Amino acid sequence: MIFKVITAVILAASLIGTCAFAHESAASTAAKKPAVAKKAKTPKPPNVEEQIQALRQELENQANQINSLKSGMAEKDAQLKQAQQAAGEAQAAATRAEAAATQQQKAVTENTGAVNTLQTAVSGLKASQGALATTVTTETTKIKAALENPTALRYKAITMTPTGFLTGDTYWRSHATGGGVATPFSVLPYEHADAYSLSESGLTGMQSRLGLVLTGKVSWGTLRAYAEGDFLGSGATSNAVESNSYFFRQRVTMGEAETNSHLAISGGQGWTLATENAKGISIAPANIANPVQIDPNFEAGFVWLRGGNIRLTKSFAKMAFAVSAENPQLQYTASLAGNTPYAVLGSAGTSTSFFNAGISSCTPATSVVNYTNQVDGATDIAVPVYKTVNSCANLANISFNQAPDMLLKAAFDPGRGHYEIFGIARFAHETIYPGETTNGNLYGGLKDIVSGAVIAPALSTAGATSDSIVLGGLGGSLRVPVVLNKLTVGAKGLFGPGVGRYGPSTLPDVTANASGALEPVHNASGLLTVEATPIPRLLTYLYYGGDYAGREDFGSAATTSLAAPTAEFCLTGTATCTTTPTAVQMAAGGSWGAHWAAPAAKPVGYGSRLLDNSTCMVNAAPGYSGSSTGYYPGASCGAQTRNVQEVTGGYWFDFYKGDRGRLRQGFQYSYVVREGWSGAGGVGAKGVENMVFTSLRYFLP
Repeated sequence: MIFKVITAVILAASLIGTCAFAHESAASTAAKKPAVAKKAKTPKPPNVEEQIQALRQELENQANQINSLKSGMAEKDAQLKQAQQAAGEAQAAATRAEAAATQQQKAVTENTGAVNTLQTAVSGLKASQGALATTVTTETTKIKAALENPTALRYKAITMTPTGFLTGDTYWRSHATGGGVATPFSVLPYEHADAYSLSESGLTGMQSRLGLVLTGKVSWGTLRAYAEGDFLGSGATSNAVESNSYFFRQRVTMGEAETNSHLAISGGQGWTLATENAKGISIAPANIANPVQIDPNFEAGFVWLRGGNIRLTKSFAKMAFAVSAENPQLQYTASLAGNTPYAVLGSAGTSTSFFNAGISSCTPATSVVNYTNQVDGATDIAVPVYKTVNSCANLANISFNQAPDMLLKAAFDPGRGHYEIFGIARFAHETIYPGETTNGNLYGGLKDIVSGAVIAPALSTAGATSDSIVLGGLGGSLRVPVVLNKLTVGAKGLFGPGVGRYGPSTLPDVTANASGALEPVHNASGLLTVEATPIPRLLTYLYYGGDYAGREDFGSAATTSLAAPTAEFCLTGTATCTTTPTAVQMAAGGSWGAHWAAPAAKPVGYGSRLLDNSTCMVNAAPGYSGSSTGYYPGASCGAQTRNVQEVTGGYWFDFYKGDRGRLRQGFQYSYVVREGWSGAGGVGAKGVENMVFTSLRYFLP
């Protein structure tokens, strides 16, 4: 059908072209006629047959052309089909190639990713190997350093850190005390005492200290233990003659368990809760803010002691609170020269309980208590009746304690400085025997020959009663850094009845009143401190402090004491009595007996105004004791300590401080004044002590 249409179109186009050609030829001929000058010979027109023949020929030619065109078109169709087929095949091939290329690209992408991953892994491995090598090197260095210079030792899961130092100390005092490197503040000699005329000096290593800190981590917190000791212990045979045998003594042996929330419970022997900490509240010896001087008895006014205790502590970021139950021990000092009842509040230790059961001295006192009705034929004087009483001092007085000392404390670290406030409650008790008095012990049941009256009741345990009192005090401290933190100023203090044992002077906590009952002594301890580090190697310090014990005076008519009686001869049947009867009187008959004068008041309590201080301010003759076999200090005054004040300055210089320890040299000078309470006639007492200490110490790193 398409072919027929194409054929008709071609025929129509041919006819139109032929007619147009003929018409154009005729027009052209007609147009050219005027140009022809000469009439041309008119050709003979073709006849119809010729025209038909020509037309046939033309149609045949056109048919041939059409056939040729058809053939070309068929060939083109074939070529087109072939091209389409080729194109289809090419498209299919392209699709396959594209799919292959896509797959290949995917594979290439996957390979690229794998290569990148591999390269990353290789780079990471190289980096890991480098880091591992660095870590191994670092750890090897650490292990080598730990082996060569360990900061702590390991035993299973416990870290053990040794602490301490070895020291060589010297001391010199302007007036002898009979003590060692630790200053006995409460017995520093008064002026005019025999010991006051001589100085004393010594060299010692007793203050060398060894310690160990144990630390173990558990899931809920930390376990710790502290152990520390030195050689300031002394036994009955310790001496410095040939081989000094001073004992290694317990300073600190404390264990502690602390939770992750910083609630800690601790127990053992350690520093009292009243002693200032450098930061927070801690049982660690390294955190105790004690004066840094050489004297192991520290500074007068410093609040401290070490003993058994159980403590509960809660710590926060900038504050801490603690409560502690601590081992009690009463410091009891009393003048009992009056007619005071006998009281029981302690004794020497019991050796089976590992307390020292010894006594330091016994002083026999022989008194005339009566006279017989017999006359010495040679002198015509009545024969006296004697009684000897031994007064012994215990080597260690152990008080019978009612309850532990209870302490509360709060500490604050607001960011600049450290501040503390604490309270102490103490408890004491005793048993009093009113019938066991001084007068009754010597003269109980005896009658005065003159008056016929019974001088003193016979000894009796009737009416025995128990006596209990509560003691305690309040204290606090502060420590503030100033001047670019190179200077630190501080103040500490404690005041209250019955807290004398917490001061270095160990002044009394209690005494006895007229009825023999316990009477609190009001105590105070205070210390001002200045510490400076002008350069890292140099630490300088300046301290001023003091301890005080109040007067508790009970010297009155209620405390009168009888003196030894005189011999009286009373005539028979008369009221006449005489110490010097004549021969006529004696021949007339009579009897000898004892007569007591009016009793005199005697000192009772602490710091009594009736104490005899007559030898305190004069050069008295040396004393003598028949039991003494060696050096014996002469009689001194009886004034009891009112206060001890001390000013101290010194320095520590580090020659070396590093991973091999610390080598430190120190110097200390102290000026101490001991004052006693005034006695009879207003006479007081005073002693001044100048002290110089040096030290060379090697500390463990």
